[in-house]
Amino acid sequence: MQPRDNSFLPLTNRYEGLTVYKIATCIYAITYYFAQTYLPKGDRTVDQMIQAARSGKQNIAEGMVDGDTSKEMQLKLLNAARGSMHELKVDYEDYLLTRGLEHWPLSDPKSVQTRNFCKTHSDPKEYQEAIEQRSDETIANIALTLIYQYFPMIEGLIEKQKRDFIQNGGIKEELSTARKKYRGY
Repeated sequence: MQPRDNSFLPLTNRYEGLTVYKIATCIYAITYYFAQTYLPKGDRTVDQMIQAARSGKQNIAEGMVDGDTSKEMQLKLLNAARGSMHELKVDYEDYLLTRGLEHWPLSDPKSVQTRNFCKTHSDPKEYQEAIEQRSDETIANIALTLIYQYFPMIEGLIEKQKRDFIQNGGIKEELSTARKKYRGY
């Protein structure tokens, strides 16, 4: 078997190290626990919240892998991830609203403390352990804090991929360049 030529169509598959992917994994873990614990069994919102959180994570993985051969598909999937997290944000906000619970203002000390924690912690196990001792209001606000931090990250990743496409083109340009190089043009 010949060694892989990474100069042409490199298969990067690099998403696990992305902070936005790690944060999405935390959001998924929190949401799974939250929906299973605080929403009634059989409520459609359980599946919708879990699927939105899952989509916000899985579409990053799929988009980054698919980006090796299709920048268009990559951008569509990253934007789908972004859209799913917006849906999840609204579900958490609705949960708080309909139950008369507080959606912490940015200046609230609990919000500040949560933001500071979330900025430096991206291991889902840390959140899983912590949320088991928290109220539904607190868990929803933790999830919202992470979601608010997710948005500029996913938007930055989308912008980075758009710039990369503009600068380097897509698969068609890469195929054409490789073929010309092979032919000696």
